[in-house]
Amino acid sequence: MSDISRRNLIAAGAASVALGALALPARALTEARARALIDQVVSDINGVISSGRSLPQMITDFERIFGRYADVPIIARSTLGPDANRATPAQLRAFTEAFRGYMARKYGKRFNEFVGGRIEVRDVREVKTWHEVRSTVYLPGQAPFEVSFLVSDRSGKDLFFDMIIEGISLRLSERTEIGAMLDRRRGDINALIEDLKRAG
Repeated sequence: MSDISRRNLIAAGAASVALGALALPARALTEARARALIDQVVSDINGVISSGRSLPQMITDFERIFGRYADVPIIARSTLGPDANRATPAQLRAFTEAFRGYMARKYGKRFNEFVGGRIEVRDVREVKTWHEVRSTVYLPGQAPFEVSFLVSDRSGKDLFFDMIIEGISLRLSERTEIGAMLDRRRGDINALIEDLKRAG
């Protein structure tokens, strides 16, 4: 191939890439939309905190909130780590379902600590391909602490895919715990799923 032909081929390839990029829709998620999502999450959580409902009812409410506003499939797959690559589609679906219930029970049980408290959204900033929405949690008798929600629209909807609680990623801390549970089951994903159904 001559140098001219080679240059033409490269130029044509570059042009097609550029045209393809122009044809792609612009990333729709904005700071306003990210904040609106977390404003709604916080409003729902504050509603549960002040509802006076029993703990089992609050756990059910939290599972509903988590399932509605969190990118549960992404979070679940991330916590499974590299083992997600060897799981079958059926196992991933079952793991995701079990993981949602596990998270609701584990974190929903802490709602008793929140009674009388509140969460306030402070600000939002764009970070790489997502947005970080920062909030402050006020609990009775405790110093306020920060919780950040990481929001993305990669799944086709505005959802949060991680929570950073006092600098600690919920997603990464759960990956450590899920990994330990899987190790105890010698890598048996089906046994892990059964564990998650009872854990939390």
